[in-house]
Amino acid sequence: MPEEKQNGKIERFFKKSDLLPVIVQEYGTGKVLMLAYMNRESMEKTLETGYTWFWSRSRQELWNKGATSGHVQKVVCIYGDCDDDTLLVIVRQTGAACHTGHYSCFFNEIWREKNE
Repeated sequence: MPEEKQNGKIERFFKKSDLLPVIVQEYGTGKVLMLAYMNRESMEKTLETGYTWFWSRSRQELWNKGATSGHVQKVVCIYGDCDDDTLLVIVRQTGAACHTGHYSCFFNEIWREKNE
């Protein structure tokens, strides 16, 4: 996609904030894997490469998911929400999504209905 069209396409997501929350979901299972943040540059890199790139709020730098671990996320599709302020990124996950080694970052159960 030409750069001008891509920039115009993503600019609407950064009207409210320079960081956009991103929910990452596994393509095959529908399991929610993680929540991360993208800035313009990481979103552009994700669209260009087809692999997830995020902005690390703690390290204040871009990071390519799986660059050091090999646990990459190949993007299948990306959806914007109704307010253009959150993304849902559907991926094919290789290995664990969580830096703790768990497949999903959401493994700490806090509450469950008693009848389940």
